[in-house]
Amino acid sequence: MVETAGGGPGDGTAEVLDRPLPDGVRRRVVQIVSDGFGGLTLTELPAQLRQYARFAPNRRAKFAGNAMAAALETDALFRQRIGERFREAQPELAGALDAGSPPPAADPLDVAAAAYVLRPAGWVKLVTAAGEEAQRADAERADEESRAELERLRAELAQARDHTRTETERLRTELDSARKEAESLHRKLRAALSDVKRGEAALRKAHGEIDAVRAEAQARMSAAESESRRLKARLGETEAALEATRRAAREGRSVEDMRVRLLLDTLLDATQGLRRELALPPVSVRPAETVDAVEPGRMTPKDIAARALSENDPAILDQLLALPQAHLVVDGYNVTKTGYPQMPLEKQRLRLLGQLSALAAQTGAEVTCVFDGAELAAPVLLAPPRGVRVLFSKPGVTADELIRQLVRAEPPGRPVIVASTDREVADGVAKAGARPVASAVLLKRLS
Repeated sequence: MVETAGGGPGDGTAEVLDRPLPDGVRRRVVQIVSDGFGGLTLTELPAQLRQYARFAPNRRAKFAGNAMAAALETDALFRQRIGERFREAQPELAGALDAGSPPPAADPLDVAAAAYVLRPAGWVKLVTAAGEEAQRADAERADEESRAELERLRAELAQARDHTRTETERLRTELDSARKEAESLHRKLRAALSDVKRGEAALRKAHGEIDAVRAEAQARMSAAESESRRLKARLGETEAALEATRRAAREGRSVEDMRVRLLLDTLLDATQGLRRELALPPVSVRPAETVDAVEPGRMTPKDIAARALSENDPAILDQLLALPQAHLVVDGYNVTKTGYPQMPLEKQRLRLLGQLSALAAQTGAEVTCVFDGAELAAPVLLAPPRGVRVLFSKPGVTADELIRQLVRAEPPGRPVIVASTDREVADGVAKAGARPVASAVLLKRLS
């Protein structure tokens, strides 16, 4: 839309642009002003632009672009001077605009910028047409970029499909391989189960044979006892005959004495042969040893009761650590804050670990020391001492829970000793099969 404000019919100064100057035209206008800026004296410049007089054209366009555009719009004299410089620099374009026929081959943005500076008749139409042309060019360029992006996305989609197809084939191959491996493992498992069943059958058979051997041995033992009773009876008879022989000998019957003596030798030889055949061990227990009494040098029940250890005796810890494959788990901060709470945490840890290392070397037991990781402001750079495993609880996990996890990880039957004064920890590990010991007992043992 063009409005006139009292100008002549061929004058474009009265025309007013009713929309913002397009960005492309504005940049060309600022460049024209910057180029013509250097041909003006300081007094010919508006007051607000004199500070940029010594700037290079590119630097002037960068820092004074808004000020130059505003001065060109509001200061008609400054615009006229810039127009004169432009006519000197590009007389052909300026003449064509004055004649009302801009060159068709010229850049629309250059034509619009020159028209905006020179203000010939119809310059508003030229500026508006240049803005529309620029928008159309931007739209075409955006369309071309969209098409190129679409083609790129289509290519990427095709590539992704090919990759997906290849990956699917690879996964199918791996799945087939996994299925075959699973079938092989199932066959091996069935074979192993068959072997286990055969082993169980063989074990049952072996148990049956052992029971049969035991029954046979019991029967032989019963037979041997019966034979022993029979021989004892015969021995009694022989002793009676011997007594009769003695009486006969006293009476002078030597023939009977000889016959009885021969019978006695026969019985003795038979008894010794039976003893060798049965492989009876010699008698080691005497009747006097079956009487309940206290022998010299042995402890009485009263002595044993006097030697019982209290819960606070450090010797009880030595007895526990002397068990085979004993494992001592220490609640670190619970022990150090019981023994030496005034020391810094780092020195508490170093002192306790040094003492535990010496204890592990003395007893040969496995030792694990657990500290609460929530007490730390930063990761601990610590070289664990020889024979001691040092663990810190993870964020969100307390040292008490880590101790219970260590106890539950041990196999049933292994002696596990937990040193902690915390009653909740002691009750928890006791239910899991461990032996709780007070921290004071460990401190006494370490000192």
